[in-house]
Amino acid sequence: MAIKIYRPTSPGRRNMSVSAFEDVTRTEPERSLLEPLRKQSGRNNRGVVTVRHRGGGHKRRYRVIDFRRDKLGVPGRVDSIEYDPNRSARIALLVYQDGDKRYILAPVGVKVRDVLMSGPDAEIRAGNALPIRQIPLGTTIHNIELYPGRGGQLVRSAGNSAQLVAKEGMMAQVRLPSGEVRYIDVNCMATVGQVSNPDHANIEMGKAGRQRWMGKRPSVRGIAMDPSSHPHGGGEGRSPIGMPGPKTPWGKPALGKKTRRNKFTLRNIVRRRGGK
Repeated sequence: MAIKIYRPTSPGRRNMSVSAFEDVTRTEPERSLLEPLRKQSGRNNRGVVTVRHRGGGHKRRYRVIDFRRDKLGVPGRVDSIEYDPNRSARIALLVYQDGDKRYILAPVGVKVRDVLMSGPDAEIRAGNALPIRQIPLGTTIHNIELYPGRGGQLVRSAGNSAQLVAKEGMMAQVRLPSGEVRYIDVNCMATVGQVSNPDHANIEMGKAGRQRWMGKRPSVRGIAMDPSSHPHGGGEGRSPIGMPGPKTPWGKPALGKKTRRNKFTLRNIVRRRGGK
């Protein structure tokens, strides 16, 4: 996968880069796997903005992705590698021997006409999905389930991969891209390999308008606001924030304050990200 860099023919073109889309083999999606996608623009059911900086953007349709990989023991041929506007990774269209069609996250190295399979008897190769108990230690994996049968929830964005580092009875230790090591049930499914489109992290937007096409609205620094709009606001000219530590717009501590409160899953973490 390559990145296309533009000449600086305008200020917006300077430093702009885009994916070359060399890996994409089909431009029209499979119609049977499309669903309408209504924009929320960061609003809840009362129309109140609950997530800032969202709105607008190009209209999209949702591609139904098979995160469960529950078509066990049935070989599926990769019919195409496609772009998905709803995620950073590429998706692959699998056509199974019984005629069923499903989208999956495309792994690095999987090409059109490759045959993939899921289940405990699948071969250890990129794109095949197996229970963690059947995967050898040290294997690179992605699309990892947290609970058996729920579908992959971890390690799904472009270029990411986790590593299976140990197995202890009914639990396995997996090192996630953040560096966190956590226990996961050995009956959970995971897909072998690395998620496609690893160059996604190297793309430069180049101009604000390109962010607007993606549905992202501007973010304003608190220090540039007036004091009634943000705790950092006010003052004469370029002034400091005037408090011991940075705050959110609602006065809560920001930048470094630990906010994790899920005690139920805390017991599954062997080592926190950052090595703490």
